[in-house]
Amino acid sequence: MTDQEAAALGAAALAEVKPGHVVGLGTGQAATAFIHALGKAVQEGLRVTAVPTSEASAALARKLGVPLVNEPVTLDVAVDGADEVDPALNLIKGRGGALFREKLVAAAAKRFVVVVDESKLVKRLGVGVLPVEVLPFLWRSTAERLTAMGVSLVVRGGEETPYITDNGNLILDVSGEGEINHPAELALELKKIIGVVEHGLFVDMTDTVIVAGPEGPKAMGRSSGGGRPS
Repeated sequence: MTDQEAAALGAAALAEVKPGHVVGLGTGQAATAFIHALGKAVQEGLRVTAVPTSEASAALARKLGVPLVNEPVTLDVAVDGADEVDPALNLIKGRGGALFREKLVAAAAKRFVVVVDESKLVKRLGVGVLPVEVLPFLWRSTAERLTAMGVSLVVRGGEETPYITDNGNLILDVSGEGEINHPAELALELKKIIGVVEHGLFVDMTDTVIVAGPEGPKAMGRSSGGGRPS
């Protein structure tokens, strides 16, 4: 995604934000483009508050003058990126390491808007790894329970210097033998595993996906076959 496409994507997502909104701020390249667009609008007089999904997004928002709040009852809209988007608007997220907070924010928002470039659109989820956030305590036992499902995994960052999330947890990057044919079923199975805090499957949560491209951003919503049930 070029800088110009990223800027256009951020501007398109900004159209989802109205004065007085509480806005969820995602993490990653596309979400960063939105935060920049939101910051510029705030500097020009837009009055909003925001809830960041990572320390990095919080730092950027503060730098741009976006007011932050903690634990509102609901958010009006959340804007975030994704690593993979299928035709039903289900997602894989978390390769940037913020999946747990991203899912909490998405679930709390009245509308969840995803911003991506065309390379993130897939026929089926599972082209790359599926991040799973786990407690560090007895994490090897958790890993064994995961591999018993027939998947392989690696500790992000390696066992000697593992990546630590903003929540103080580890991420196990899981891969199977092929693409994910039934993401809703897999999502439920992963949540049943003791030691798993959260996983990167976002199923039936997305309202709109805005896709960057050389011809400008294009939106896909529930009418195109996916999105959060009404």
